[in-house]
Amino acid sequence: MSQPPPLLALRGIGKKFPGVTALAGVDLTVLAGEIHALLGENGAGKSTLIKVLTGVYPADAGEIRLKGELVRPASPKEAEQCGISTVYQEVNLVTSLSIAENLCLGRQPGKGGFVNWPAVRRHARTALARLGLELDVDAELGSLSVALQQMVAIARALDLKARLLILDEPTASLDEKEVGDLFAIMRRLRGEGLGIVFVTHFLDQVYAVSDRITVLRNGALVGEYLTAELPRLALVGKMLGRDIAEATHATGGTATQTPTGAPLLAARGLSRQGALHPLDLEIRQGEILGLAGLLGSGRTETARLLFGIDQRDSGELTRDGKSVGLHSPREAIAAGLAFCSEDRKHEGILPNLSVRENLIVALQARQGATRPLSRAEQDKLCDHYIRALRIKTASPETPIKNLSGGNQQKVLLARWLATRPALIILDEPTRGIDIGAKAEIEALVAQLCADGVSVLFISSELDEIVRNSTRVVVLRERRHAAEFTGTDLNAPRVMQAMAGGHQAHD
Repeated sequence: MSQPPPLLALRGIGKKFPGVTALAGVDLTVLAGEIHALLGENGAGKSTLIKVLTGVYPADAGEIRLKGELVRPASPKEAEQCGISTVYQEVNLVTSLSIAENLCLGRQPGKGGFVNWPAVRRHARTALARLGLELDVDAELGSLSVALQQMVAIARALDLKARLLILDEPTASLDEKEVGDLFAIMRRLRGEGLGIVFVTHFLDQVYAVSDRITVLRNGALVGEYLTAELPRLALVGKMLGRDIAEATHATGGTATQTPTGAPLLAARGLSRQGALHPLDLEIRQGEILGLAGLLGSGRTETARLLFGIDQRDSGELTRDGKSVGLHSPREAIAAGLAFCSEDRKHEGILPNLSVRENLIVALQARQGATRPLSRAEQDKLCDHYIRALRIKTASPETPIKNLSGGNQQKVLLARWLATRPALIILDEPTRGIDIGAKAEIEALVAQLCADGVSVLFISSELDEIVRNSTRVVVLRERRHAAEFTGTDLNAPRVMQAMAGGHQAHD
């Protein structure tokens, strides 16, 4: 007898945007009664694939089949009608309405324009009971924890007769107990024959709850694997595009030895709920401290806490041994810190302003409105850094949006160098730029180190972070996992620490 078709079969899915191929011939197969993890780093194509599957984007190529039947959802509502429901990290429900109203929204029982509220409440209790939940259905949804709001969203999805449930980063804001409760419900639904696509960055959770894994990288399918048969280290290698044997040539770092002495900046017990577990970190003068880890490990969260963009829940920061607040970017800049965000377009450049205006903005902000930089001072600074960093621009007055990504990044570096920082935080400074510009920026980082400037260097590229760092701290699951320096600092060791886990999966 022939095997029944899988619950979901995506074949050859392609999607292009102007100048970008987001998906190239991607396949995904999900069986009824399985939890299927969808993994990949930034730019892998996970979000685009989910949006194609749920009707947000039309596919440019390929097909979607549910139980063997061809479907073409043109909107999330049509996807729900096909039996495909999605629950996001940020619950897409109306928090000002009651639980019952959310569960029956758009489908309230009643006649003649009047809602049968007793029937609404009964229906809501029945929907929650399927998940083993007993809640006050008249309570406002917004009064519940994020975890319980997600449970309500799952209950609503099941009430809409979902056959395939997509959970997109559902555990990102949950504590360990809440994660355990969610996993219990996922296993229960798996036992009922539901297919679940689980999108997450946390490898421990993948191995705790999933049956199979699909890995994407750069918009393409890497492969599909049984979770029990794929070691963690091999999984990390597939996500990064590296094999542990191929990684052995990469050793660090830029300086021959790690600077000693008192730290320039030290963090003790630095934490933020849902973003980072208590972390100790030290950065010494003239060192390049690499911060490594998979997407979601807490790298950017650490940088934002150090620079005062996000507020910490606990922890103490010291600058040259003295306690400092650093509760805002203004305080961080005053303390000699600088920060280049990984989101160059939205948090870095001011696209409609000139190269000159982008370059001087941080220095002017530090000096304040009462001490404006003269035009002569602005021109002198701009000319200096255009030459020093070899920024390719027709003129200092050229809008920065007209420059290449690599030259935009150089302008952002110049912006902060003009403030003469003691410590500069570089979050993915070479992302999205060509090889030549990448090499130039790496050379600039090495020169900063030689000049005594401290650098916190964050990168998702394994070779890059090992090659450019004097010391590397590895984060995993939002915690400190390992630290390497000297002869211990090499790609295989960093990769192993990123993978983590028990020996059975190593």
